[in-house]
Amino acid sequence: MAADSAPINLTHHFLIAMPGLNDELFGRSVVFMCEHSERGALGLVINKPSDILLPRLFEKVDLKLNREDLMDLPVFQGGPVQTERGFVLHEAVSGPEDTVYASTLTIPGGLEMTTSKDVLEAMSSGAGPRRVFVSLGYASWGQGQLESEIAENSWLTVPADVDLIFDVPVAERYERALALLGLHQAWRLSPDAGHA
Repeated sequence: MAADSAPINLTHHFLIAMPGLNDELFGRSVVFMCEHSERGALGLVINKPSDILLPRLFEKVDLKLNREDLMDLPVFQGGPVQTERGFVLHEAVSGPEDTVYASTLTIPGGLEMTTSKDVLEAMSSGAGPRRVFVSLGYASWGQGQLESEIAENSWLTVPADVDLIFDVPVAERYERALALLGLHQAWRLSPDAGHA
């Protein structure tokens, strides 16, 4: 990155893969950025479900899911890093009646990402956050790496719409994320980067 470039912060943004990005995990992906700083970036792919449903994940950690609203929720492939570790993206704790979880990253914009088992235990007891997104693994970029990929025209960026994460059917998330930019047909995007 050039010394005179202003740093960008894409926390609480979506990265949307350009149509020309041919990668098994990242092709046609939408990544919710949980953290972005001068040290690097961390995000969760929100539109690549695994073949595991949430009740099965709970069984693997010796818990029983007692939330009817979550029984059909898929566990997502959040990225290629630490794919054996769970990440729960959920609405932020808002009041004293809400549980504060042991290992939680607060994300500006009203969300939190929890990696400790206590959030699963709360869901197991029928409580826990109302809206959740659960993934195994995450995506990360080292210092300056994401900025370079954006400059190479691998990603589009747009401020995140939380409803897209929790309420939009998985098969529609890529197109709906593009629509946040006013783009309604991915095939019209050029894979070539342009620089003035």
